[in-house]
Order: sequence, then C-alpha cells, then structure tokens
Amino acid sequence: MERFGFVGLPNAGKSSLYNALRGGTGALAAPYAFATKDPNVGVASIPDERLDRLALMSSSKKVVPATVEFVDIGGLVEGASKGEGLGNRFLANIRESDAVVFVLRAFADDDVTGPADPLEHLRVLEIELALADLETVEKQVDKRRKAAKGDKGLVDGVKALEAAREVLSAGTPIYRSDLGVSDRELLREFFLLTNKPLLAVVNVGEDDLDRIDELTAPVIAELGAQASITVAERGIEVIGMCVQLEAEAAQLPVGERAEMLEGLGLGEGALPRFVRSAYHLLGLRTFLTTGEKESRAWTFKAGWKAPRCAGVIHTDFERGFIRAEAIHWDELLEIGSWSKAREVGKLRVEGKDYEVADGDVLEFRFNV
Repeated sequence: MERFGFVGLPNAGKSSLYNALRGGTGALAAPYAFATKDPNVGVASIPDERLDRLALMSSSKKVVPATVEFVDIGGLVEGASKGEGLGNRFLANIRESDAVVFVLRAFADDDVTGPADPLEHLRVLEIELALADLETVEKQVDKRRKAAKGDKGLVDGVKALEAAREVLSAGTPIYRSDLGVSDRELLREFFLLTNKPLLAVVNVGEDDLDRIDELTAPVIAELGAQASITVAERGIEVIGMCVQLEAEAAQLPVGERAEMLEGLGLGEGALPRFVRSAYHLLGLRTFLTTGEKESRAWTFKAGWKAPRCAGVIHTDFERGFIRAEAIHWDELLEIGSWSKAREVGKLRVEGKDYEVADGDVLEFRFNV
C-alpha cells in the first residue's frame, strides 16, 4: 500500500484534503493553527471501473480494490526546524511515506488567518523540510565518513551525503537540485523528505474554480526553476482543486455526491484525480484478477515483469513462477468470461520475461 504524507502551513487545508480523500470527517478541520496535534492516518479504496465491471461479469462474491494510505500531520510554521510551533516534531511520521503532499493555500478568507499566496506556502515548506533534512544528513555524514575508511563500498554514499549537505545548507530541497539519479538512490536509506516524489495540491477558493490553471501555473513555474531537468523528470506533480468543496461532497451519499460534483463542474471528485496524479508520479500501474470467489486490483511498478507481479499476490507465486495467462480487461469483458476466453484461444501465455501492462487481467501458474 502506497503512503502519502501531507504537509502544509496551518489553515492551508491539509485536514480537509485528508477528509475529502478518505471520504468522511476523520480529521478535525478548523480555522485556527495546530488543530491537528496528533497524526491522522487513514486508508482509502481506489475507485476503479474496470474492477467493478469485471466483478459483475464474474459474479464475484468479494471485490477488493487497491488502497492508499494518507497521513495528516500538524501544520508547519516558519522556524519549525528551530523549534517554532508544533509541526516539526511530527515530521518523523511521514519519513517513511512513498511521497510527500504539499497543500498550498491559494484562497483569501478574512475568517482564516495566514497567507493566501501558494508561493509563500511553498517557500516556507521547502525551507523547513530542507533544514529538517540537513539535520539528518549532518548526523550521518561524519559517521559514514569514518566507516568508509574501513569499507570502501561506503565511499559513494559519503559523497552523496556531502553533496546533499551542500544543497540543503542553502535551504534548497534535493528534488530541486541537480543531484543525479545515482546520488538520490544512495540517499534513499536516510528517508530524506525532500528526496521523495512531491505532489503539490494548490487549494483554491469556491469562487476560483474557473481559475485553477491560472492559480497553479506559478507553482509549476517555481518548482521548475533552478535545475537543468523538468518538473516531471524530478518526480513532481502539481494539481489544483477546491479542497473545501471536495470535503463537503465526500460527506454525502454516493448518488448525491456525484450530483453535487457534476453540478459544480468538479468532475469525478478529489480521490480519482489525486490517485491518478499520484500513480503517475510514482510510476504505479494496476493489474487485476477475477473469478467467482473474488475480483481484485493489485498495484505494481511500471516495468515489472510477470514473476515480480506474481509476488505481489504471494511470495510463493514469484518463487515458483511457471507462467501467466493474460488478457486485457476490456477484451475479457467483450468476450464475457475467463473460461470462454480460454475456449476461443484469447488468453495469452506469458513467461518470466513478460512486462505486465496496466489493465492486464492475470492468472498465475506456479509450483513450490
């Protein structure tokens, strides 16, 4: 299960986004600083029409969607890395997240304190996370340098730490730097927050739904500055939404929710949009299994081959992999059943070198 850690200034809309994605009111969202004092952790099922249609075709007794986990921590303030506010002590709760989510306020409200400029929110968050990472790096670099004297295999890691220290000392996040892929990979074991993929959510007001592209453009431009590679190449996605409206819609029954979203021109809602961006950011894909007992969605990384995907279901499947039977989900629906697809010779037999595609419906053969 992929885990996303929410970071934002007080009153940016973090807890409301958490509620919108989770589909309820699990986190206190209040117009004052530090309403969130304990981390909120929630799990959301990922909507997938393909899975629903396959389950209907197979008359599945059980439907198991893929899931993601969200962690909402206390708001950060400028100076958090030096002990200001409450937020910095919560950063440990998101260090093992797969990606960090910045919630950047882009709406004015006289009843809600704090800046309404998303670039100001971005500036503070980047500095505070960079300084928090700098503290981690400084604790490690001398220790690793000494260890490298007796183990030459650690030398490259020390060089990566030293390069990271130079970047972070200037208040620059690693994802904005020109550190190469190899260095960033060597730094992964230290769980640095600015070495993770970043999804920035620009939170607009109810009256600015038609200005979302305009309000997100400066954030995209700013995140694209100061480096020789593009935003996408650095593992950054930016999306805009009205978090408050999305949170209100999430509290409604499914039918009423769809009606509200359609009436406001919000489309499919926050969760599908968020997950689509998050999956793109992390290079995630979905394969499916279906049968009378269960239809299920499984998450895997783009480029994974059949045995590794089999291991997502169970390690024995990967260890004893023989072959996979495969068909794309829409072709299977058109045929009408797995057994009929086998009868008419539409199931492909794929070996250990097969690179699984998004939307494949698979059945694995193994022997241990």
